[in-house]
Amino acid sequence: MRTVVVVGASLAGLRAAETLRQDGYDGRLVLIGAEDHLPYDRPPLSKQLLAGKVDAEQVSLCAADRVEDLGFDWHLGRRATALDLDARQVVVDDVDRIDFDGLVIATGASPRQLPGVPPLDGIHLLRTLDDCLAIRAGLEKVVSSSGHVVVVGAGFIGSEVAATCRTAGAQVTVLEALATPLIKALGEEMGAACAALHYDNGVDLRTGAGVSGFHGPHRVEGVVLRDGTTMEADLVVVGVGVAPNTEWLESSGLRLDNGVVCDSTGHAAPGVVAAGDVARWHNPLFETDMRLEHWTNAAEGGIAAARALLAGPEKAEPYAPVPYFWSDQYKTKIQFVGHVHHGDDVRVVDGSVQDRKFLALYEHAGRVVGALGFSRPKLVLQCRRLIADRVSLDEALGQLT
Repeated sequence: MRTVVVVGASLAGLRAAETLRQDGYDGRLVLIGAEDHLPYDRPPLSKQLLAGKVDAEQVSLCAADRVEDLGFDWHLGRRATALDLDARQVVVDDVDRIDFDGLVIATGASPRQLPGVPPLDGIHLLRTLDDCLAIRAGLEKVVSSSGHVVVVGAGFIGSEVAATCRTAGAQVTVLEALATPLIKALGEEMGAACAALHYDNGVDLRTGAGVSGFHGPHRVEGVVLRDGTTMEADLVVVGVGVAPNTEWLESSGLRLDNGVVCDSTGHAAPGVVAAGDVARWHNPLFETDMRLEHWTNAAEGGIAAARALLAGPEKAEPYAPVPYFWSDQYKTKIQFVGHVHHGDDVRVVDGSVQDRKFLALYEHAGRVVGALGFSRPKLVLQCRRLIADRVSLDEALGQLT
């Protein structure tokens, strides 16, 4: 390969590009990113950066003095708009074409917007550095005026934003359409445990609360619920999930189905791999297809995709990680490892939900497939190894220390 193009200049794309260099690829390496910024870390956007505890420079993944050493051909502030597999070209901004011999697709995902949201100031999505800085500026005004923040969606991003805003001193209401937050990801019992953190910290969490609209002359002043109730709002953050960025690939011939469909090695086509939020691949450890929106998967998946590209589809090793993610809310570190199914048995095996310090194990078909910990970091990391070893619940209980 003389030219490798990496589309997506965030964590997965950067890790792929770095790995290509570290593993000996010395050809042209093009990195295309839709944002003007050099790659940066996204988890702080809902936590430390939003809270003003760190500044934008501190979340960079690529220090300015290191950019030249990497030997990348940067194309920042430019968007891939199409892929021509036959010609082996990426179309950029609908005009320019960049030839490639190898391609890494790492275009991530974009936040879903509620239908019919009016163009009012004060209604935000959170995905980018600029999104975070805009919300932070709004939060500072809300806190100084004793105003009200409304977060739509009690998933992990929405919950982290709510926790950050509440800790900063704002009045916070969280609106969740489901009866229990995170029920699809964690099940009812553990979703209720996550909800309890909001109640403990004075957040007005309302479940079964769908949003029908917003009102205000120029800036948002209220959120209208489906039951007709209006919630006062000086700042609104919508966090109702994300969708993989695959629009630019619709005419490419690649298989798209909730992401770029790949084999177990990350290959979507010969000489084409995908990584991070946009990739949907077969994980042989859990014998299922999965697409993950976790920091760890972006980092590990970027490295795996680069090595798969260098090895080729015949020699590449399957990418079979145990998924891992964490969420910092209030004074609690929530960690999860594994991959669970609806209806899996769950058992608290250490601590108690009432004390907000516990470890819960998920069991499916006779083996431990997941573990959720509230302020139990050592045990959670042990569980990641046990899940990889496909142990039973009894075996796991015997090995946890």
